[in-house]
Amino acid sequence: MREATIDDVDDLLRLVRELAAYEREPESATATPEHFREALFPSDGSPAAYAHVAEGDGRVVGMAIWFVSFSTWTGRHGIWLEDLFVEPEQRGRGIGKAFLVRLAQLCLERGWTRFEWWVLDWNTPSIEFYRSQGAVAQEEWTTFRVDGDALERLARS
Repeated sequence: MREATIDDVDDLLRLVRELAAYEREPESATATPEHFREALFPSDGSPAAYAHVAEGDGRVVGMAIWFVSFSTWTGRHGIWLEDLFVEPEQRGRGIGKAFLVRLAQLCLERGWTRFEWWVLDWNTPSIEFYRSQGAVAQEEWTTFRVDGDALERLARS
């Protein structure tokens, strides 16, 4: 596993599209290479997000895309794991765990207090995997989202 480079953008997008198909929303993955280059490898300023990739069979087979979060309760930063995906034929080889371990290490190295992510309720294999790694579901929280037309209406109100 390694930090992603700008040369990995096409592979990251391919894996995001595979993840979107797995999550039954292929039409929602509308990011372009330019979007990823701007977010992950801006020509000026700091990145808005970061990525790690795993290689196997001479190519990129997994990714973890994350960004820095902040807890007002602890006054400290953390990591929000936006997406973790390993190609189905590559699963069971420790790649997913390696991503989680590396991001947990980054948290500790930087003095950050939280490492968080969400998972779809129906994704039982992932839920079981995350629990086996010590993750605890925050079931008392409900995720809210405003996007599309609702985002535009809210912004105009």
